[in-house]
Amino acid sequence: MSHRLQSLVPGMVAALAISTWGGAAFAQEPTLQEQLAAQYKYAKLGSDTSGYSITEEGTLLAIQKGGILGVPQSDKTVLTTKYEGGQVKAPNSLMVTGRQKLFGHFSQTQSQGQTTHLFAKGEKVYPTNISVSVDKDSVAMNIVACDLCNKTDPPTYNKAQVVFQFPKGSLAKASAGDVEDTIGQLLAISDDSGDQGNQQQGQDQGQGQAQGGGQGQGQGQGGGGGDQQGGGQPQTIQMGMTMDQVQQAMGTPLKIVNLGPKQIYVYKDLKVTFIGGRVADVQ
Repeated sequence: MSHRLQSLVPGMVAALAISTWGGAAFAQEPTLQEQLAAQYKYAKLGSDTSGYSITEEGTLLAIQKGGILGVPQSDKTVLTTKYEGGQVKAPNSLMVTGRQKLFGHFSQTQSQGQTTHLFAKGEKVYPTNISVSVDKDSVAMNIVACDLCNKTDPPTYNKAQVVFQFPKGSLAKASAGDVEDTIGQLLAISDDSGDQGNQQQGQDQGQGQAQGGGQGQGQGQGGGGGDQQGGGQPQTIQMGMTMDQVQQAMGTPLKIVNLGPKQIYVYKDLKVTFIGGRVADVQ
């Protein structure tokens, strides 16, 4: 009887190990909300006797289509603009008027000619929050103006909410890349290095704390990674690959963005996103 029990132990241990590994893998699978929040770093605002200010910059976004309706940061409410089927649908005048009557604080900004602000194409903004509603097939992003980028003086830190409406039943099946592509039609991640100087500095500091001297080494060898990408034999990246495996396949990235649980390897022609140290998305 004892001998039989001993013979069963290895199988039981193996089954337990497989079960535990499978549960851990399942637990590490990031939700759509988590993936989007990792892709779009939130800006943080603060206020004192001198007014509002951005205390921490987020991912810089460039507006691709005009029509988003916002209000100054001092207002206690926020206007919602819908983006659906490639069209920007700002709140109508009846809705704005109703909010003005409902919230008395609008009268102060109205007298200053700052009741609402219609964001124009090319203006730069930061995300301050993202929420996903799979049941409603919508993704809502709150934004705030980058007044320094837009050369707004005096600053207003105009804010707005954009709701990205997806076809019924599609959001549950959509990948983070699909959602980011739709968001990018209206709010594209800015590649203007001049406007992102301060933002990049903050990212570099975060990388320095997490990786020590790794960033400098990565930048110095960035050309090598690009050359390897351009080689005659195509390289393969698969979901779940580790960071070391990606570097072996693609070479050293041109840039590494460290956002805590999420890291992004930026190569010449693509971005590889890691969640928990494994590939979660490739763009």
